[in-house]
Amino acid sequence: MTVASDQATTHAHRAAVDELRRAYAAIPPGMPVRLAKRTSNLFRFREPAAASQAGRARRGRAARGAVTGGLDVAPFGKVLFVDPQARTAVAGGMTTYEDLADATLRHGLMPLVVPELKTITLGGAVTGLGVESTSLRNGLPHESVIEMEILTGDGRVVTATRENEHSALLRGFPNSYGTLGYALSLTIELEPVKPFVHLRHFPFGSAKACMEAIGELAAGGSYRGHRADFVDGTVFGADEVYLTVGALSDTAPWQSDYTGKQVYYKSIRGPREDFLSIRDYLWRWDTDWFWCSRPFGVQHPAGRRLWPKRYRRSDVYRRLVAFDQARGLSSALDARRGQPPREKVIQDVEIPLAATAEFLAFFADRVGMSPVWLCPLRLRSPQPWPLYPMQPGETYVNVGFWGTVPLPPGQRDGYHNRLIEDKVAAVGGHKGLYSTSFYSEDEFWQHYNGPAYAELKRNYDGDGRLASLYEKCVRGR
Repeated sequence: MTVASDQATTHAHRAAVDELRRAYAAIPPGMPVRLAKRTSNLFRFREPAAASQAGRARRGRAARGAVTGGLDVAPFGKVLFVDPQARTAVAGGMTTYEDLADATLRHGLMPLVVPELKTITLGGAVTGLGVESTSLRNGLPHESVIEMEILTGDGRVVTATRENEHSALLRGFPNSYGTLGYALSLTIELEPVKPFVHLRHFPFGSAKACMEAIGELAAGGSYRGHRADFVDGTVFGADEVYLTVGALSDTAPWQSDYTGKQVYYKSIRGPREDFLSIRDYLWRWDTDWFWCSRPFGVQHPAGRRLWPKRYRRSDVYRRLVAFDQARGLSSALDARRGQPPREKVIQDVEIPLAATAEFLAFFADRVGMSPVWLCPLRLRSPQPWPLYPMQPGETYVNVGFWGTVPLPPGQRDGYHNRLIEDKVAAVGGHKGLYSTSFYSEDEFWQHYNGPAYAELKRNYDGDGRLASLYEKCVRGR
């Protein structure tokens, strides 16, 4: 990027910040504040699917209003600058990781943590919580943020760094889900990469054996002589668990392609060794939304041939799910077939390593969903992050499960999710808030540091223009 283009980019960004601040100030007090966004990776579907036609019309008007009448954040979806020497990047809060990774890979660099879905935004991964296979080395995305420009709930635009007067906001922003303000630009650390990733898939006959291997990886950074630049896992059953360990490589004897006929998660069962380009590795899960594209027929050979390659993306499947939810199509079909109602169980939870085998046994017995994703992680920071207080130095395992399960007779929606919430708390874990939650208000603030959040809310959104974290993540406001 030339000096002239850099100055033009900076000028355009400053103009966009000024315009957004004016637009925010013009929203009448008491009116909900919404962002005009085209994509979302949230799963808070709380309204019953069998809604009346009038209810669906109201939802349609609300959805259109969110896009046409909300705050225009499109100008904040760009990479502003990549500094290869300093190994940093500056990007707008609405920049997708697909665009961010493309910009940094051109310099042989990548963000320290790249969440697995292309349309997750940089600001979203920070104000929410992102995790991926570098998280055992590099922690969570917010830990690599050096500086953040934020439009706060009280209408100010502040710059928060690790050491300035807004450092508490920088540390309190993760897990605040846009209830304290919106990230306009972020400066993040980058790390060097190589052109390829050499994968090895290690099988285990039990979760306990897999957790022992994760402990070895956490302690030594390798497993059976294979360097662990990337680590995640997949549970297909109680006696079929895999760890996938990836090492950056300058060469590749062959390259697999899971954007075509083959499906990545099916390859984990064998062969035991694989090579991917670094870009294909980063998006290995996106093509089939992990395994969640199955209901659309995309993984069937005939369906895959007919499904255009450009539509094999997580954001396309997410829109199909939203369409189905809004119209209650699957629920109506299940009822017509005489099948019991199904509950959406879409969660990511962080469980201490020592308790993960116990949690997986509980999950298999009480919920019974598979496959399940595993992603070991450990905080980089020596201090906890206030609103998601994991312990520094402790190894956790993110357990991700996304699907539906039949409700037992007489049980209502939330039955399985409440079981999971209770078990996560019992083993000292934490639950991400991108999907539905069923906590009481007292429970919620016990888990997510109510006093620290209340202080941040007073300091940066004293009039409560933005919904509170509980209102947004549990009540769905």
